[in-house]
Amino acid sequence: MYSSIQNLHDDLKAKKVSSKEVIQNYITKIEESDSKLNCFITKTFDQALKQAEVVDQKISKGEELGLLEGAPFSIKDMFCTKGVRTTAGSRMLENFIPPYSSTVNKRLDAAGAIMLGKVNQDEFAMGSSNETSYFGPSFNPWDVSKVPGGSSGASAASVAARMSLCSMGTDTGGSIRQPAHFCGTVGFKPTYGRVSRYGVVAFASSLDQAGPLSLRVEDAFRVVQSISGKDMMDNTSSDKAVPDWVSEAKSFNGSLKGKRVGFIKEYAETDVDPEIKEAFEKSLKVLKDAGAEVKEVSIPLIKHGVSVYYLVATSEAASNLSRYDGVRYGFRAEVEDAAKGMSLDDFYAKTRSQGFGEEVKRRILLGNFALSSGYYDAYYNKSCQVRRMIKSEYETAFKDVDFILSPVSATQAFGVNERVQDPLKMFLNDFFTVSVNLAGLPGITVPVMKASNGLPCGVQLIANQYDESHLLQGALTLENEFKFYEEVPSV
Repeated sequence: MYSSIQNLHDDLKAKKVSSKEVIQNYITKIEESDSKLNCFITKTFDQALKQAEVVDQKISKGEELGLLEGAPFSIKDMFCTKGVRTTAGSRMLENFIPPYSSTVNKRLDAAGAIMLGKVNQDEFAMGSSNETSYFGPSFNPWDVSKVPGGSSGASAASVAARMSLCSMGTDTGGSIRQPAHFCGTVGFKPTYGRVSRYGVVAFASSLDQAGPLSLRVEDAFRVVQSISGKDMMDNTSSDKAVPDWVSEAKSFNGSLKGKRVGFIKEYAETDVDPEIKEAFEKSLKVLKDAGAEVKEVSIPLIKHGVSVYYLVATSEAASNLSRYDGVRYGFRAEVEDAAKGMSLDDFYAKTRSQGFGEEVKRRILLGNFALSSGYYDAYYNKSCQVRRMIKSEYETAFKDVDFILSPVSATQAFGVNERVQDPLKMFLNDFFTVSVNLAGLPGITVPVMKASNGLPCGVQLIANQYDESHLLQGALTLENEFKFYEEVPSV
């Protein structure tokens, strides 16, 4: 198995291995390991092998390889894939086969990526543990009694377990970065608007952002470079020029001289597991030793981040999920009940009660309450005002620093069934990640060490909007020091 796309390309060009052999090796690994991890909802092995044959033909003709050519990918089941089932981890879309593909998938295809299948997730991306899926929980490859994180938990687990070289996830409040921390992978959430959301099943439209999980930092940027750019199908996508991050990564000399790294005062005052704190302190020292100046920054309103996030996210979710009514597409309640005199409203209620899981229904109820008459100004509108203030505080902080280092979560991966029955405890798990989405900032998780219990610990780097190049430099510095990609779980 490979740890980087560059290593894969070197071997393909040297004809040490064929693309078809590579894909077959990953298929074999999936067949060996997925029964323990429950990552794949839908497998597309035949399609993948056909794509590999095309790659081999290109190599035999001496044609130039795309940035992601031949790279075996898993895709979170939030991305619509033409002709391939897309479930969003829900009974509501259990048998939905989209007639079109997301812009992300089209751009992955254009860059030569090979999809091995669609992977599990929290239902409609609502969760932090991958336990709310209609298709059952996924498990952490470092310890199958632990969760892989969420909502992109199976994306992280499939990469960590070497069942895919890269994976596509979505991040609404930490759903790429937190699973990356739990599973020991890189997880990259670009600036909001860098990557088109067209064809991505909507959770909270002003927060959702697609991004990769990988073993190496350069690969994460290679993926985002391939999928970024303006898309006429998504008015929120940015027309800002996409940097050549692959070239930047190759030319980076390891020095951070002249750079300023910040740590957030309010985060430093938060209780975290001692080994999470150790990972943070080790990382800060590495950045300082590379030449970066360390500065404290303050973002006082960050303490309200979780409250603001869950008001905004649930309100948008309630609106987005109103389209699932059992009439146009997706799951519907038994039609014979409707024929017995059931009203249309009762039919909608029965369909949605049966089609959605408990966590999704909980968030729809919260969102509808926040948007209801008499409460809109007090809850949703107020949360939007505080959100703008949090963004303003970040903007002030980035006048003094180039990027910020922080924990990703207060703990390592927790146990299966440990928190799923305690929504408040689960919500607080997102404390270190949600403000990045509220402010539309880029963030990346880099794994740095294993804790005494054998579970990975990562740290998070945050930069200003469209300033991913600073993230690249900081993340490469940490990766070059810790080399966590050399660690392989036993599953």
